[in-house]
Order: sequence, then C-alpha cells, then structure tokens
Amino acid sequence: MSEQTKGIYGGQAVVEGVMFGGRRETVTAIRRKDGTIEYFYLTKNPPGWVQTLKRIPFIRGIVALIESSAIGSKHLTFATDRYDEDPLDEAENKKIETKESKLAMWLGVAVVGVLSFIFAKFVMTLIPVFIANLFRPVVSGDMGQIMLETLFKLLLLLGYIFAVSQTPIIKRVFQYHGAEHKVINCYESDLELTVENVQSRSRLHYRCGSSFILFTVIVGMFIYMLVPTDPLWVRVVNRILLIPVVLGVAFEVLQLTNKCRNIPILKYLGVPGLWLQLLTTKEPQDDQVEVAIASFNELHRVEKSKREEALPENLELLE
Repeated sequence: MSEQTKGIYGGQAVVEGVMFGGRRETVTAIRRKDGTIEYFYLTKNPPGWVQTLKRIPFIRGIVALIESSAIGSKHLTFATDRYDEDPLDEAENKKIETKESKLAMWLGVAVVGVLSFIFAKFVMTLIPVFIANLFRPVVSGDMGQIMLETLFKLLLLLGYIFAVSQTPIIKRVFQYHGAEHKVINCYESDLELTVENVQSRSRLHYRCGSSFILFTVIVGMFIYMLVPTDPLWVRVVNRILLIPVVLGVAFEVLQLTNKCRNIPILKYLGVPGLWLQLLTTKEPQDDQVEVAIASFNELHRVEKSKREEALPENLELLE
C-alpha cells in the first residue's frame, strides 16, 4: 500500500512519550510515573491561506516548520508538566483543544515557532561565520571560507548533539525518538503494530527532522557560493537574509530524498541524514515502544472518530 493511500504521518519525541500527527489531528502519549499512559490531543485548524502556502514549493517548508514548532511546543509542555504531577481522573485526562480561534492559534504558531527555532538557527548560522573569518589570513578565498564555515557548522552541530545526548533525560528522549521512527517504519511496512514487529524495524527514517537540520547545512554551503563573503558585515547580512531560502530549499531536498528512498542509486541522497540520526536516536526499550504504539493507535482512533462524525446523515443511513 502506498504512502498516499495509507496517509503520511510524522511525530516527535517528548519527555517520557511520543507525539504523532496526521493531516488534521495530533496526539501525544506519555508514561506517567505510576506506569499509566496519558494522552494529549490537539487539532490542527489553520486558516485557508496557510493551507494555500503549504502547497507552494519552497514556501511550504517554512510554513510547515513554523507550524510543527508551535504544535510541538504545546505537546512538549504537556509532557513536561504532566509527567511529575499526580494522575487525574480518566475523565480529565483527555483534553481536546478545540476552543482556540484560528487567529489565536496562528499567532501562537508565529510567536512560538519564530522564537524557538530562529534563535537556534541564528546561533548555528552566525557563530561559524565569525570563527571562519578568524582564519581569513590563512584561508582568504570565498570558496575556502565557505568550506571552512560549513566545517565549523557541522562540528558545532555534532558537538552539541553529542553533548546533550550524554544527559540521562535526553538519552531517554532519543530512545523515544527511535521508538517513534520504528512505529512509522512498521506502519509503512504494513506490519501489525506489536512490540516485536516494531522493535524489528529500523530506528532511522528519511523524513526525520534531524535529516532536515543536516540538509540546511549542506544546502546552505551551495547557496552561499552565490553571494560574497567579504567584507564580514556583508557576509553576516546575507547569511541572515538567506535563512528562509536555505530552509525552503532544504525542505524540498528532504522531500526528494524520501521519495527516492526506494530507488537504487538515488536512495543514497538521504544517507547523510540517516547518519546524523545515529546520534539523535537510540534503541528504545519495550515499554517505550508500547507508549509509541499507544500514541499512534490513539491518533488513528481519533481520526476515525472525526471521519465518522463528518459523514453526511444520509450516507450513514445507506450503510
């Protein structure tokens, strides 16, 4: 069964849990300290103009990034807040956010998305520029400076990921990240979602956001070859102005590698992103896989329920 027929799902790891999202619905499942699993629900309800932008190549990546950052932050907040709290009654566990207006939702998207991602992007983009410029007496050419800048950017990225992965809480988040990928791979392989089947799948996936981050570095290197690197202030300005361009192109590259992953030669386009996932994912434990499966199954249940609610009354009678 093709991805178009099955539907394309994504997700992210949160504190002691996993979030999965489809076209309209998102669900997070977390393992509470008492061993129970609790869910958080959020419905995507973007205005029409946002949906239009998400269909335009090179722009859709930026819109999707802002949307996923905002929605993801809400799921992360839920997981962080609820993990340490005492369990509530079952009736209070399942809260579906449906009362936010479209304007409030997308103002939240803009604020959270921009503040949470752009700051990190600025740091990752500008610090390597200044470091590379220190070596200009030795490496003075534009090409050499760009290559040096890219090298420092990769070292900064890999060093940061490796450092945070050594902390116990992030290690567990990376294990849930691996569980998320395994569930998606199992689903896309048309296998029943059991712990055994899921554990047999790879913890790496072509559509992962980790791959996207790496592609921004690689794509940026080629785009920067089209603009000057000297003087320094011009270099800094064009790096800032080109951030949306780099993000938009990198997203299209990510989409391309996913489409080509079953083509013998072209599948290797996505291999660098898979290599990075060796750092950002860890092999999950069975109980972590159980949480990921619960989250994915609950998302399917919610989607089915919403579809049934949307059926016309006369169609229901015909059935």
